Amino acid sequence: MLDQPLVLLDLETTGGNATSDRIIEIGLIEVHGGRVLREWSTLVDPQVRIPPWIEQFTGISNAMVAGAPSFAEIGPALHAQLAGKVLVAHNARFDYGFLKNEFRRQGLRYQAKVLCTVKLSRRLYPEHRHHNLDSLIERHGLPAAERHRALGDARVLWELLRVFQRERSPDELAAAVQMLLKTPSLPPGLDAEALEALPEGPGVYLFHGDNDAVLYVGKSVNLRERVLSHFSGDHRLNKDMRIAQQIRRVDWIETAGELGALLQEARLVKTLMPIHNQRLRRNRSLCAFQWEPGRAPQLVQAGELDFSRLDNLYGLFKSRRDALDCLRGLAEEHGLCQRHLGLEGGRGPCFAYQLKRCRGACVGEESAAAHDARLAAALARLRVQSWPFAGPVGLRERDAAGEREELHVLDAWCYLGTLRPGDALPDADTLRRQARFDLDTYTILTRYFAKHGRRLEIVELGAQRRVPPAA
Repeated sequence: MLDQPLVLLDLETTGGNATSDRIIEIGLIEVHGGRVLREWSTLVDPQVRIPPWIEQFTGISNAMVAGAPSFAEIGPALHAQLAGKVLVAHNARFDYGFLKNEFRRQGLRYQAKVLCTVKLSRRLYPEHRHHNLDSLIERHGLPAAERHRALGDARVLWELLRVFQRERSPDELAAAVQMLLKTPSLPPGLDAEALEALPEGPGVYLFHGDNDAVLYVGKSVNLRERVLSHFSGDHRLNKDMRIAQQIRRVDWIETAGELGALLQEARLVKTLMPIHNQRLRRNRSLCAFQWEPGRAPQLVQAGELDFSRLDNLYGLFKSRRDALDCLRGLAEEHGLCQRHLGLEGGRGPCFAYQLKRCRGACVGEESAAAHDARLAAALARLRVQSWPFAGPVGLRERDAAGEREELHVLDAWCYLGTLRPGDALPDADTLRRQARFDLDTYTILTRYFAKHGRRLEIVELGAQRRVPPAA
């Protein structure tokens, strides 16, 4: 690993947004052949105020950077210094993103192989849960004299690499580095620069082709890994091969968590109808059985009923044929009478009775009440869950770091949109008019409710005017 030229780098910044925040300190160590060639650091005038919490966290004040060079002054020399070297950083997407944006403002294009020591530590020490720098300093006993200063943290990274070399075999370390530095083979119509900003959190991604046509919509808890996996060199899936030939642009929507990604994906597929998505397409023939004791099950269409508020609905089927096949299967499995189920007309013994597969409700050998009891038991697992709230609610979801918070607006198992704290809420009548029952959304929500139970954060929206922040 250390045979190639490396730059171990750390940045201090005014915040966490690479497009709107600015660098206030740079520290780097050049390494080649296992030897440190040079250390260099400088404060940088961000030309904006440093927030008080950043001053407290780093010890870098507005007064300290007042006489420092701006990034425009050091940019060309730094760009030349980094050229052709592997960039090594902790949580490297953060530092790389800031560098690329600062260089872009100066009209300089910067691309590099990037080695993230967080990911490297996870590969080499998968038995450990935490791989932030403080955890690694404590676990490996690393010296850290100037924590949260750029050059001090870059020195910690150098010590960390040396620990990796001592504790892991050369082959294991080389394989881990090679995997992390592996560059995907991108489609010819896709600019590699466009993928640099892909986040590593949850969300939805959209592939566009010629004339901006939407080719495919997908979701993931790690957008970057999932998008790049479509372009792996072996193209194991024929679909990925076809997408690679047609793709011209990638868009994405970040979400607070997996639920938001699932809901957005289902909505976008039905709205945009991408040519390479087969699942989650809009189904206009959705139907169910409505049943009350003493009657045969009645097949009803989704457009005829409010599926969320009735207690006597069973099964959600994509077609009439699927529904009838399911009912016939229940009849055969439980010895039910097809005439009492409405599957067979006429009088006298049903055909299944003649084959000794019916207990005789059609000829009076089994009472209607007993048959209904067995039918109720057979249908129980197909019961459609009623909406458990009096009206529309918001389901709050946060990301793991607590930095992104979303409120998914739901009513009658329908997804009506996602809002942020402070956003205005539509009135209840507007929400109900927007509601359209959808099987995929129902499945996503019922599974999520069953999994998380009492841990769900539900906000009643009846009296709310704006999305309230979390307590």
